[in-house]
Amino acid sequence: MKKNKNAVLILLNYGIVVALLLMIAIFSFTSKNFFRTSTMFTILKQVSITGIVCIGQTMVMLTGGIDLSVGSVAGVSAVTAAIFLKSYNLPIPVTCVLVLILSLIYGLISGFCVTKLNMPPLIATLGVQTSLRGLAYIVTGGLPVYGFTKAFGSFAQGSIVGIPNQVILTIILFIIFIYALAKTTLGRYLYGVGGNEEASRLSGIGVTKIKLMAYGLSGFLAGIAGLVLLSRTSSGQPSAGSGYEMDAITAVVLGGVSLNGGEGKLHMVVIGMLIMGVLTTGMIMCGINDYVQQFVKGIVLILAVAYSEISKKIRSRMIVTE
Repeated sequence: MKKNKNAVLILLNYGIVVALLLMIAIFSFTSKNFFRTSTMFTILKQVSITGIVCIGQTMVMLTGGIDLSVGSVAGVSAVTAAIFLKSYNLPIPVTCVLVLILSLIYGLISGFCVTKLNMPPLIATLGVQTSLRGLAYIVTGGLPVYGFTKAFGSFAQGSIVGIPNQVILTIILFIIFIYALAKTTLGRYLYGVGGNEEASRLSGIGVTKIKLMAYGLSGFLAGIAGLVLLSRTSSGQPSAGSGYEMDAITAVVLGGVSLNGGEGKLHMVVIGMLIMGVLTTGMIMCGINDYVQQFVKGIVLILAVAYSEISKKIRSRMIVTE
């Protein structure tokens, strides 16, 4: 009986790893060019930007919130950096620092609306999302910003021992935040606030401060994603980052992070992120059009949430029967 329970727990915890391997196998059979080193690097480069966004989204969702503004923060950060570089000729380091400060502020605005104005996270971040997307179109007049120094694009084009710089950056950020969530006070507080906010408050944890920090980090990381995106495309598009929020939420939920907060591991979010990358690239290589891709991604999100809720109920029943 105990062995059966252990097998069920392993399946619940690592079922998405099996799903990832099955997906790779299916696309390898349906597209002869899929299972190649070049394709794998393309997938890694594709998910590296949304992966950075996923880290921030995980922080917020662990507190029981959600951040729909991350795509717009990435987009407006890319546009802002392009304007600073082209119109004001600011040095690249100064541009990056200013953009990241602004992205941190955007995240804190969302956090302020949630913690101080008691707005539902969905509504607060949706408002910030819409406002920032509008801001991106206002400052650009709806036109892409390009023609700035080519040196900025050297980061995304470069690599170390064959591994693209942007992939290395994403790996480093994941390592830092995996450690922070597992070994630091911040990590314990994030899980505590999401698991039981009132109990955390009574135990002396600054719930408001922790939530503000989570949303601020989410904005900051979305800003980094925007800078990497600009380096990769060499063009500040006002529509940049559109859809990042849904890809990030889907990847995070696939990784086992609960929508109710307090549960989930960042290292499993990596698997969820890879599933989204393999799914997108595989569908493109199989000639599936954009409309069908959107439909499939929506279905994947629904299935991910359903899987999360069902696995939670199964775990609860197993604990009760022990």
